[in-house]
Parts: sequence; C-alpha cells; structure tokens
Amino acid sequence: MFSKVFSVSVNGLSGNKIDVELDVSNGMPAFNIVGLPDAAIQESKERVRSALKNSGFTFPSTRITVNLAPADVRKRGPSFDLPIAIGILCREHDFLEDYMENSLFVGELALDGKLRSVSAILPSVIFAKEQGIKYVFLPRENLEEASLIPGVHLIGVKNLASLVEILSGSKPLPSHTPIDPKVYIEKYKSWVQNTGFEHIIGQEHAKRALVIAAAWGHNILMEWPPGSGKTMLAKAFATILPDMDFSEIVDVSKIYSVAWLLSKDHPLVFTRPFRKVHHTASGVSIIGGGRDSRPGEISLAHKGVLFLDEFLEFDGKLLEMLRQPLEDGEISINRVNASYTYPAKFVLIGALNPCPCGFLGDKEKSCICSESQIERYRSKLSGPILDRIDLFIRVPRIKIEDFAEHKKTSKTSEELKNQIEQARVFGRKRFSGTKKTYNAEMGNEDTEKFCILGEKEDIFIKSAMERLSLSTRIYFRILKLARTIADLEGSENIQLPHLAEALSYRKV
Repeated sequence: MFSKVFSVSVNGLSGNKIDVELDVSNGMPAFNIVGLPDAAIQESKERVRSALKNSGFTFPSTRITVNLAPADVRKRGPSFDLPIAIGILCREHDFLEDYMENSLFVGELALDGKLRSVSAILPSVIFAKEQGIKYVFLPRENLEEASLIPGVHLIGVKNLASLVEILSGSKPLPSHTPIDPKVYIEKYKSWVQNTGFEHIIGQEHAKRALVIAAAWGHNILMEWPPGSGKTMLAKAFATILPDMDFSEIVDVSKIYSVAWLLSKDHPLVFTRPFRKVHHTASGVSIIGGGRDSRPGEISLAHKGVLFLDEFLEFDGKLLEMLRQPLEDGEISINRVNASYTYPAKFVLIGALNPCPCGFLGDKEKSCICSESQIERYRSKLSGPILDRIDLFIRVPRIKIEDFAEHKKTSKTSEELKNQIEQARVFGRKRFSGTKKTYNAEMGNEDTEKFCILGEKEDIFIKSAMERLSLSTRIYFRILKLARTIADLEGSENIQLPHLAEALSYRKV
C-alpha cells in the first residue's frame, strides 16, 4: 500500500515542500527511511512505533519504506514524526481527501502519542502561506506562535488519537481565529530594563555619537581607558532604538525560531536584539554554521545591536570575517549539499582600550606598554575593518566636577528615542519603493542620489578628503553620516556643519 503526506523542511530561513512517501508491503519486517534524513529523523522510527502502539493503533509487522522527496534536499529534525505516522495510519483509516491533499503536517511525537513543539515553526507557516496551502497541522504548543501569520488554517493537535478523529471526519475541524498582532504584542511585550542615558553622568559627546548611530544604523567604535563607561553606554544604546514594527518582529523571530531560542513564555522577539559577545567565542558561534548550520550571533543581532566588548581581544581572523556581513547585511553558509543564507543587518558597537594596559593617553595614569606591544595590539584594526566603521569616539573617564552638571545637561532615553523616531519619519520617504531602510544601507548610487551637496559643501569635503588622504569608501560613509545628522536636524539639505561633524567622527 502506497500513501503520501506533505510536510516542510526549513533550510536556513527558506522552506521546501517535502513529499513523505510511504510504502507498506509484504516481506520481512523492516522500517527504512531514505531521502537524506539526519540522525533525528532516523530515530523517528522508534518514536513512531511506540506512539502508534500507545495510542491504540496497530503498527504493521511488515516492510515499511519511507522516502522523503526530493531526495537531494537534506532533511533535519524530528518534525517528520507526525507525517510519517499519518502515512502509516492511511493503511487502516480512510482520511478525508481535502485534508490529505491540501495540508502540511509538522510535529515531534512523544512515546505516548502526544505532540511536542518543534523549531522553525514560523518559517514553516510562512512557507505554507506563500505556497497557498490550506491547512497546517502542528503541535498545540506551537499554535500561538504560528497564529500571527494570517491566511492559513492552523490546527493545533494535542495527540495522535485526536488528529486521527479529525482527519477521519468523526470530529469537526477546530475553529481558528488569527491573532491581532497589536493585541498579541501588548500581551507579551516585556521591555528590557537597561540603564537609560539619563543615568549616565557626562559623556555628552559619546551620547551624541550614539544617537547618530541609532538614527540610521551606523557602526561605531568606542576607545579610551577602563572605567570610562564604554560598556554602560553600549547597554544604554538599546533604550534609544525605535520599536520594531510587525514585519521586523516576524523577521527577527524567524531567526530565533530556527535557532531554537523561542519558548512558550517568549513566543516572539518583541524588542530589538542586543547581543553581547565575549572575545572567547568561536567563529562558528558568531558567524553561524556548525553541524546544524544554525544562525550565529551576527544573525541573532539582526535589526538590533552586536556589541563586541574588548574588541581587540578577538581573534584577528574572526574580525576579518565580519567584513562581508557588515557590507552585505547577510551571511551565506556553504555546505557540500546546500547553502544557507541568514540576514545580518545590525549595528556594530565595538569597545576597546587604546593599549594592552588600557591607559595610553590617559592624563591620570601612565601607560606601561612598550611600543611593540601597542603596535601588535592595534594591528588587528585592519584598514578594511576601519573602512566599515562610521563613527570613532574617545570616551574619557568622568571627572568629579561633571557630577554637578549632570542633571542640567543629560537628556533621557525617551527624549532621545523620540528624536530618533522623528528623524526616521523625516527621512523615510526617500526610501519609498526601495528595499533600503537605513541611511547606512545606501549604496554608492543611492548616496549620490540622496546626499546631494551644494557648491561650498562639495569643495569642503573634497578638500578634506585630499588633505587627510581618505579612501573613496570613507567618502561615501561620511556623506551617509552627514545625511543622518541632517535628518536629526530636520534639514532637507546637507550643510557644512553636518559634514564637519560627520568628518570629526573619522579616525585618521
């Protein structure tokens, strides 16, 4: 007897429709699965066997062959337990044709027949919607997460026995009401309690630079001695980032779903990610890949912040690996049988000391490093990496006299966040009809189109480029940074003060 059930395989963030073909025939008892299954799928043979028996069904004592087609697409994870079990049950049950022809089945089986939640459910449901699939049968634990995607009838299943009743028509199809995203977000939204800018004493120059970086996604590098507040400033940066809209929430949550970082209590990512990475982290954990080709920290920071503290303590080769994602906003992980692409549009914040001891140039404490030690330490700051940084700032240690002036000068994170949101509203119209969302994402052609300079501004920047021997890449980065500063000021045109401030943030 032959049967076919449909499922989905998620590779990277893309879905592939999988035909789960089953042949139950006479012969010596055997249970074989072919079609590039991984170890978790091979182990499904024992889970399916026990789940069927413990749910009151008969497991065939004949030859069973399961083919996961197309055979050249690698399949991973236990989500094929459910379609394999349904395919076997087709032998003794007359399931309704509408369900079998127009449905995807996804779920891991427990030995007692209950369904357990699976990863990558958001990409799976989005794929079903794009393919025009009518029904998706999935574990009940995944139902709330998946319900944010309209246009697909989702059926949350508790166990195998109840699913058989639905497919046989003896039990009506449960009604499904898509969740209103706004209501859902308000229900689960939990704000990260970070230190606000109003709690950081002084450092007005650094705060200004971080506001510019937050406005349109510019990368920033902070340098100066230990104890100057670089880490605290980076954490406060998360409090001034604009809220994510619904499409951004779905995009980020898809990545976390694939990485198995969502749970029943935290079914979606509602706040912009802030990923702080220790310098002992491996290249695979940061860039992505490994045995399961999972997304790394740069993808988990998508639409948010990647904070590399002790920037120059990271391996030099690893820092060079960041060049392509910083330029392209995505990372491709290539394997023999497949290639996976993950988005990686993030703001990079690097914090570093000026030398190994940390006190080079400090007015209060002398540096004890030799010239060779300093040169070796700073050699990791290669030209290509520096070219991809938009703002360089020095963060001095706070003096006691700054305490008295703190309350008079410091703006709250809420005030700065409102300023950034106004700047984005002011500048967003220029990207209408394009895939660009940030000034920092503009290519050279976009920069020439949207960063038009007057005669005196053009003379100023060309003179500065020649005098400081800056590269063409830096020229375009200065223009994009000046465009952001103009947006914060509500100016249609880039003016001399905007160019001068943008130029002041360059490391020369």
